[in-house]
Amino acid sequence: VQLQASGGGLVQTGGSLRLSCANSKRTFSNNAVGWFRRAPGKEREFVATIAWRGGDTYYAESVKGRFTISRDNAKNTVYLQMNELKPEDTAVYYCAVSRYSSATSQASHYQYWGQGTLVTVSS
Repeated sequence: VQLQASGGGLVQTGGSLRLSCANSKRTFSNNAVGWFRRAPGKEREFVATIAWRGGDTYYAESVKGRFTISRDNAKNTVYLQMNELKPEDTAVYYCAVSRYSSATSQASHYQYWGQGTLVTVSS
């Protein structure tokens, strides 16, 4: 499994970005996929997850209503649409593939991790 996260960058407060997570080595259509982030000086935290069927999604309270996770199994890609970005969203964002098919916020359930993409939100 080789995960490639992309789409990060610098954006102003209130702006939008769409992150992508592509799996170039293996399909993950049977596995849940999640996004996590690590802000400077902080612990890694859960952001969003989507079940393999795509119907079940869960979000951290801090991003609920602003971020949307989706997947295209035919393209082996998961997306994180981030709207109304805030400075506190600044972090390195990681995508990860779970061992399980059900959506989960537990980092320990994730088996494969991408290299991360930096999102910086300026005030």
